[in-house]
Amino acid sequence: MIYNEEFETMPREVIKVLQVKRLQQVLERVYHTVGFYKKSFDDAKVKPDDIKTIADMKKLPFTTRKNLRDNYPFGLFAVPMSSVVRLHASSGTSGKSAVFGYTKHDIEIWSDLIARSLVAAGITKNDIIHNAFGYGLFTGGLALHYGAEKIGASVIPMSGGDTKRQLMILQDFGPTVICSLPSYALHLAEEGKALGINMKSLKLRVGILGAEPWSNDTREEIEKTLGISALDLYGLSEVMGPGMAMECLEGREGMHIFEDHFIVETINPKTGEVLPEGEEGELVYTSITKEANPIIRYRSGDISHLITKPCRCGRSHVRMERVSKRSDDMLIIRGVNVFPSQIEAILVDIEGLNPQYQIVIDRVEALDTLDLQVEVNEKIFSDSGSVKELQKIEQRILKDMKDYLGISARVKLVEPNTLKTGAKIIDKRRF
Repeated sequence: MIYNEEFETMPREVIKVLQVKRLQQVLERVYHTVGFYKKSFDDAKVKPDDIKTIADMKKLPFTTRKNLRDNYPFGLFAVPMSSVVRLHASSGTSGKSAVFGYTKHDIEIWSDLIARSLVAAGITKNDIIHNAFGYGLFTGGLALHYGAEKIGASVIPMSGGDTKRQLMILQDFGPTVICSLPSYALHLAEEGKALGINMKSLKLRVGILGAEPWSNDTREEIEKTLGISALDLYGLSEVMGPGMAMECLEGREGMHIFEDHFIVETINPKTGEVLPEGEEGELVYTSITKEANPIIRYRSGDISHLITKPCRCGRSHVRMERVSKRSDDMLIIRGVNVFPSQIEAILVDIEGLNPQYQIVIDRVEALDTLDLQVEVNEKIFSDSGSVKELQKIEQRILKDMKDYLGISARVKLVEPNTLKTGAKIIDKRRF
C-alpha cells in the first residue's frame, strides 16, 4: 500500500527537479527572514541565487546543534510567533535546549509524513495503535498520534512508563500496532512473560519502532517474543521529527527518505566533503517544505549510507540504512539525546563536586541504565561531609538530570582523585 502515490513513486529525475525548486524557495526565504542564515551565507560568500543544482549545495555552510542552541529559543524561526501553533524542544541544561516550531501547515505535512510511514507498514483505519512514545516536548508521541488519526486508525495515547498498566491495556483493548522504543517493546515482552502473559496471544501484528539505535538481532528478538513485524522509523527533531524516513513492509532493507520534503547528503564527518551516494558517512539534512524553522544542511551526527537500488514496494525515494554509529559523543538513552557536556554543566553548578566523573551505560532487562560516579572535592572530603550532606548532593544531581535532561540515573559520590584516569564514558550496550 502507498499513501501518496503521486509523490512517493515520482520518477527520480522529477524528484530532483522538485527538490531544486523547493530548495531555492526555502533558501530565499531564510536568507531574508533568519538573521543567522543571512550572516552564515554572507560569511561563506554565497547567495541563494548561486544554488541552481543539488550539487551546488556544497557551497552552503552547515548548520550544527550548537547553532541551534546558540539561537535559543526562537532565533532560527522564519515566521512570527503568531504563525506558530506548536513548540517542541530537545533536552538541555537551563537555556541550552534546541527549540523547534511548527505552523499549522507544518503540522499538516508532519501528519502526512507519519501517515505515509504507517501505510508503508501495512496499517489501515481498521487498526488500533498503542502509542507508547513519550508525549510532551519530545516529538515522538504527538507526531505518531496525529499521523494515526490522519489515516483513521484508533489511537491509544499511552505515552511511556507505567509498564503494568501498558500490559493491561495491551490485553484488554486489543491493539494491533505498537509504537515505542525498540528497547521498551522488548521490556514489555519480558515483563509480560514474568507476569505469566502469553505475549504472542495479543492481537499485535506490527511494531513501529525508533528513536534509539537497534540491530537486526534486536529486531529478530522482538519479532520472536511478540509475534509481530518490527519496522524502523527515523526522524530528527531538529529537522521535523519522526516520519522523515520509514522502512516498508515489502522491502525491509533500509528506510525510504521522503525526498519531496527533505534533501539528504552524505559527508566525510572529518572533512565535510560530500561523498558519492552509497558511501558510508555522516548524513546531512535540509528541510525544503518546513515553514516555522527550516534547517539548511543540518549535520545529524548519524553515520549511515544511502541505498539507491529500486525497492520492490514501488516507492522511488532513496533509502537509508539503519543508524548504528555517531560522528560525535552524543548518547541516546531511552530515546533521549544526551551529551556528556550537558552532564558536566549540571555538575559544575553543584557546590562540593570536582569536574571528574564517569558515565557507565548498560542495558538491563531490555532497558538502558545510566550509572554516574562523581568525585567530591577536597573540602567536602576533608571535612568528612555528613551522610546527610552527601545525600543532599546526590539528590540534587538526580533532580537536575531529570529536570534538564529528562533521564534517570544512579549516582555514586567518590573520593577526590578516584576518577583521574580511565574512560569518562563506558557504553556496555550491544545494539
